[in-house]
Amino acid sequence: MVENYKHTVWIGLEYFVSEGEALWIKSDAELVALGIQELEHIGFLHKEDILDSCVLRMQKAYPAYFGSYNQLHIIQEYTNAIPNLFLIGRNGMHRYNNQDHSMLAAMMAVDNIIAGQSDKTNLWDINIEMVYHEEKPEAKGDARR
Repeated sequence: MVENYKHTVWIGLEYFVSEGEALWIKSDAELVALGIQELEHIGFLHKEDILDSCVLRMQKAYPAYFGSYNQLHIIQEYTNAIPNLFLIGRNGMHRYNNQDHSMLAAMMAVDNIIAGQSDKTNLWDINIEMVYHEEKPEAKGDARR
């Protein structure tokens, strides 16, 4: 995604909001400034190192699981036939992936690209368990320890 991949890094940020909310209606310049400010604040980058930026607003980014969702395999088979296309994340894969699963798919896609592997089976195998849950920390004084 960058011309000089040995000396340049592409970073993508996502902000999940509903259409019309305060973040949604900010200008592109304001959103870019916010992203840079937040990344500078955590010590991830320096503003002067930014070469370029863009903003994409994705309406209804959360996948919908109705209608033809049971035919997702058709899209998967079609896109898998494109050797250098690696779908990741909710929008890319059109399926429920939490942030951890989406990041794992992104890292695995990079590994695939570096290895020259065009088979995407490992990406589609992420989060296929029928049951998934996140553990809740126990409340203080919880007698069920």
